Amino acid sequence: MSENSPFLTLDQDCDEAVTWVTDRVRQAGLTLIRTFNLQVARQAQVACPCPHHGTDECDCQMVVLMIYGVEAQPLALIAHGFNGQTWFTIVDIPQQRVDPHLEAMLLHLFASAPSAPTRFENQAHAL
Repeated sequence: MSENSPFLTLDQDCDEAVTWVTDRVRQAGLTLIRTFNLQVARQAQVACPCPHHGTDECDCQMVVLMIYGVEAQPLALIAHGFNGQTWFTIVDIPQQRVDPHLEAMLLHLFASAPSAPTRFENQAHAL
């Protein structure tokens, strides 16, 4: 992907969306590790910029998933959820380049999986 912009939007809260993505990634035979969860991390923070922080209305969430294919370098997938929607972004920066084969596999996997309400942005990786 040429920019770190969302390629997949699910009309689900973040925990449901992450479970949906996790199931598909594992069914494809890939290894997935959940490395960060905003709701767990923010419990230690007193001041949070969310206007609903500390109430039942706060549904802000960010999860980082590391996905491993055949290569040793994982692909970092960030899920950001708010207000019943979740956006997924593949991290592709100079310090952490994405394996184009793993990226293509994931893009195909999510584009061909119609079992969740999605909006799919197929953004070709600039090679």
